Amino acid sequence: MDIEKDIREAVIKYSDTLYKVCIVILCNEQDVQDAIQDTFCRYLEKKPEFRDEEHEKAWLIKVATNICMDMIRFRLRHPKVSIDEVENTLAAPEQKEIFRELLELPVKQKTVLYLHYVEGYQIKEIADILGITESAVKTRLLRGRKQMREAVGMVSDTMEGGL
Repeated sequence: MDIEKDIREAVIKYSDTLYKVCIVILCNEQDVQDAIQDTFCRYLEKKPEFRDEEHEKAWLIKVATNICMDMIRFRLRHPKVSIDEVENTLAAPEQKEIFRELLELPVKQKTVLYLHYVEGYQIKEIADILGITESAVKTRLLRGRKQMREAVGMVSDTMEGGL
């Protein structure tokens, strides 16, 4: 059995069917593409033996359906908030500008700035949460503040007005 040949043929033969099944369940193009890709990855991992083409098609549909349902369960357990929604909760235009600039910072700086100024954590608490030294937190705060000052030109050391 040549698995590469089998997978190529399965992709050609069943992609449209899997797309239709997944789009009905997920209603989201990006998630559908992920689900189809995951389905064919499982095909490669499991290397199942099929009685005939109908058995192969049924197996792929069942796997794709299960993956879609897992994605839906994940979404329900981990609801996401869009950046636009967060930005819309900010009242002043200055706050929105600060927020946009915050998103542009490197992950290390924006994480400590967010935890400190928005969530209200102290330096020691941030160090514990992130598993880094207090010195590293202070350095990241300083760098983040400096980058924010340069980007916005109006952010003080206390980031008045918050986010």
